[in-house]
Amino acid sequence: MTELLAVVTITLLAVISPGPDFAMVSRNSLLLSRRAGVLTACGIGAGVLIHVSYTLVGVGVLIQQSLWLFTLLKAIGAAYLIYLGISMLRHAGAAAAASSHAKPAATSDFAALKIGFLTNVLNPKTTIFIVSLFMQVVNPQTPLSVQIGYGLFIAVAHILWFAAVALLFSAPGVNTRLLRLRKGIDRAFGGLLIAFGALLAVAGIK
Repeated sequence: MTELLAVVTITLLAVISPGPDFAMVSRNSLLLSRRAGVLTACGIGAGVLIHVSYTLVGVGVLIQQSLWLFTLLKAIGAAYLIYLGISMLRHAGAAAAASSHAKPAATSDFAALKIGFLTNVLNPKTTIFIVSLFMQVVNPQTPLSVQIGYGLFIAVAHILWFAAVALLFSAPGVNTRLLRLRKGIDRAFGGLLIAFGALLAVAGIK
């Protein structure tokens, strides 16, 4: 029971902490649609399942103990976040030349899922969180079925939280007001993602 409470508490605190996942869901909900935001949340949940899967089969231990492998993952994650940030800044620049009343471009369901999935699965902070949770909180003697249950809970918690974020930011009243600032929103979230990527890159170098 103590183990379960620890897993639930740590997961909830980790999920609600701001990061690249939050930035992407918020941005897609505001500038694209509620559906895009919710699908981005589902992609994030799928990314979490990847982290859980490799941790359960033992690859997480290898990542934790292999400095070069973890540094490589950090570099890939940092590059992807910086790429996303630059893309947002370029989008904001292009939008500046358009009418302030122009409708934001639509995106496919697959694209929304993919961006959520890649943002999460390439985020080394999620790797650290999942591996540390299973290596330090979950007892090695805990049945595999229970550990799988923990993993599913973590994924579902991510989906529900970020789906709630998507619903909030796509609510008509909120969305209408904030869409007037969509160029600034792209710039803000683009800058945040570049900052997250730069911090990861610096941490990898150190």
